[in-house]
Amino acid sequence: MVLTAKIILPILQILVIVGFSPLVKGFINKIEARLQCRRGASIFQPYYNLIKLLRKDAVVSETSSWIFRATPYVTFISILIISLLVPVLSSQVPLNFTGDIILIIYLFALARFFLVLTSLDTGSAFGGMGGSREMMVSSMAEPAMILSIFTVALTVNSTNLSNITNLLLNNSVLLLNPSLFLAFLAFAIVLIAEAGRIPVDNPFTHLELTMIHEGMMLEFSGRYLALVEWASSMKLLLLLTILVNIFFPWGIAGGLTFPGLIIAFALYVVKIGFF
Repeated sequence: MVLTAKIILPILQILVIVGFSPLVKGFINKIEARLQCRRGASIFQPYYNLIKLLRKDAVVSETSSWIFRATPYVTFISILIISLLVPVLSSQVPLNFTGDIILIIYLFALARFFLVLTSLDTGSAFGGMGGSREMMVSSMAEPAMILSIFTVALTVNSTNLSNITNLLLNNSVLLLNPSLFLAFLAFAIVLIAEAGRIPVDNPFTHLELTMIHEGMMLEFSGRYLALVEWASSMKLLLLLTILVNIFFPWGIAGGLTFPGLIIAFALYVVKIGFF
């Protein structure tokens, strides 16, 4: 049964991140609309948008290079690989090795790098401004994210996310360390910047001059836009997952049993919904 769970775990993690991420984005959009005294779209609207975009062909500029065509796939696959490195339902992860924190940081950077290249590749003025602003924000957000994650790593003497989660789960007293509280606050602020949410960025703005992340995506359409939008939703959920499962590891399954994974999924939904 444990062997079967090891086979099921990577599939389950991908399904949770890929399938659940648009719902999280829709839920956040709904809350923002309510706070602005608007009714807002359905929480399932991101799913409708993805289905609509996947049915359409992509319009590609004649002056763009292979980078434009490769970026949606590189971005989506990079984020998909991260979903196998992060403990979602269990402290054990499908791709488990020493230093996976470093790989996660580089995969996030790889996805951003290709998006910025694409914003310059199309020759669009607004895309170039969006890419420039994205690099400016990332130059401040990435070091803060690295420092906050490595603060946790130094506390438990490990750069393996699975080991970090296990140690914090079994030694809850470590979570009382003041440095971890400061790391949590720093990572929460970085999450807002990395996900492109208010007040750093406004994903619903229609004024190109104020766009950051959305400015880099102006030239995408059809299935290319769907993949980039989907990857953005997955990135948001993965950052939330790292936040709740590293700094608040309670409820995550310590083993690979089906009852434990089911309970862990229920508690995971509660923690994500709370944050």
